Amino acid sequence: MRGFVKGMLLSTLVLGVALSGCARKSAETEATKATAVMNPTEASKVKGFVSFAKDGKGLRIIADIQGLAPGPHGFHIHEYGDCSSPDAASAGGHFNPFDMPHAGPKVEKHHAGDLGNVEADKNGRAKLEIMVEGLSLEGRNSVIGRSIIVHAQADDFKTQPTGNSGARVACGVIGISK
Repeated sequence: MRGFVKGMLLSTLVLGVALSGCARKSAETEATKATAVMNPTEASKVKGFVSFAKDGKGLRIIADIQGLAPGPHGFHIHEYGDCSSPDAASAGGHFNPFDMPHAGPKVEKHHAGDLGNVEADKNGRAKLEIMVEGLSLEGRNSVIGRSIIVHAQADDFKTQPTGNSGARVACGVIGISK
């Protein structure tokens, strides 16, 4: 019995040292930036790039998207990092960890993934730089491993649960970057 207890204590000590090393390693490699390469869905030519960087209490999001019809287009973070289906339905619904209603990003109660609209110019190019509080690169509000979607139409900020923004025309999986 004495040998068993001694063995258990030694195993616990080894496990504790190993776990503390893992915790230190993950703290050293904490994500500060993420990116998503936007690829077209079926019958679309929309593509682009979106970057995410820690900034105070949220994330600075910078997007450069081309191939859009001129005008506004819904721009949302979706719950799954899966753009594998031809229409990007595999990305699921809007990222909504706190079970809020769909709304514009400046309204107090909205999906965490409700980023509003990107505005494409006459050449079909949309550039956007926004600061979004409440999103992060770790924890419950993390965008890592989720997807970002550009829609065919403008988000009306009212229609539940999607903003009536139409088909998904581009999808990108959000991953950690250097």
